[in-house]
Amino acid sequence: MYKLEEPIYFYLLAIVPAMIVIFLLVLWWKKRAQRKFSNLDLLKRLAPNSSTFKSTLKLIMLLLGVSFLVISLVNPKMGSKLKTVKREGVDVVFALDVSKSMLAEDIAPNRLEKAKQIISKIIDKLGSDRVGVIIYAGNAYPLLPITTDHAAANMFLQNANPDMVSSQGTAINEALELAKTYYNNDEQTNRFLVIISDGEDHQEETKQVAQNLANEGVKIYTIGVGTEKGGPIPMRVSGSMIGYKKDNKGETVITKLKPKVLAGIADAADGVYIDGNVTKKPVKQISEIISNAQKTEFETKQFSDYKDQFQWFLAIAILFLLLDVFLFEKKTKWLRKVDLFNEEKAKK
Repeated sequence: MYKLEEPIYFYLLAIVPAMIVIFLLVLWWKKRAQRKFSNLDLLKRLAPNSSTFKSTLKLIMLLLGVSFLVISLVNPKMGSKLKTVKREGVDVVFALDVSKSMLAEDIAPNRLEKAKQIISKIIDKLGSDRVGVIIYAGNAYPLLPITTDHAAANMFLQNANPDMVSSQGTAINEALELAKTYYNNDEQTNRFLVIISDGEDHQEETKQVAQNLANEGVKIYTIGVGTEKGGPIPMRVSGSMIGYKKDNKGETVITKLKPKVLAGIADAADGVYIDGNVTKKPVKQISEIISNAQKTEFETKQFSDYKDQFQWFLAIAILFLLLDVFLFEKKTKWLRKVDLFNEEKAKK
């Protein structure tokens, strides 16, 4: 198992294309300057050992040296042992509504991005708690199983979009049923389900399903995103907006936040409804609830004894840089014999 200690240094690889551009510009400038003073045949006689191939080879050695030097700065590490670690925490499952109505832009940048932002910031504030993510629209799907890998949770979360769900609608009932399968630790006393939605199209029987889940020990909190005034649903093709969603009569559909629906679900499960239009509010409230909850000890496996691997890349970088230093731009005897570009034959 590998991990990167300082991935920010990968930005230094921008030096590589910059060096290539500079090399080509210098080569072009040299050729142009030489033509002003002499023709090609005379230049070949005056400087018979000049070699474009050797110059290019030196550049390749230099670029490889710089690339491996950057990788050594990143310092890849390898975990050599898998061990079982005991941690304390709670189980938190996020049910994210990815229906088309969540694309409405009545809050910036849109409801779905606001919801992702809220979840991401809550995850960042969690300790050793386990998290899972469910997405739903007309159907519910597991986006990420319950895990302690918060970085993976944030990564999967950013890719969530309406196209990942085969049918449109708001199947909150399916999401609630799917959430049951996430809580696989029977000894866990604190289980949380956080539903983030605009509340549209939720069915009345959802309250009963939520109550049943609460009876099994799951605490349900709902977060509403959007405005009660509402907004149209933009339609896009390949990122370009082509208009707004219309109903059967050809009129623009206006989607509105339904806080009463979400509050009803939370009330049925002895939970709390939170307005999510200001990111700080739900993040602070949910984080405090989870941090104050009683933690349960659980076991998880993770790689340990990570060992630095930078020295191998540094050694390769030094090798290429030394090759660049000891390579001369002039032709050597072996290069004349090889005569890659038929330069010797042309002289004859």
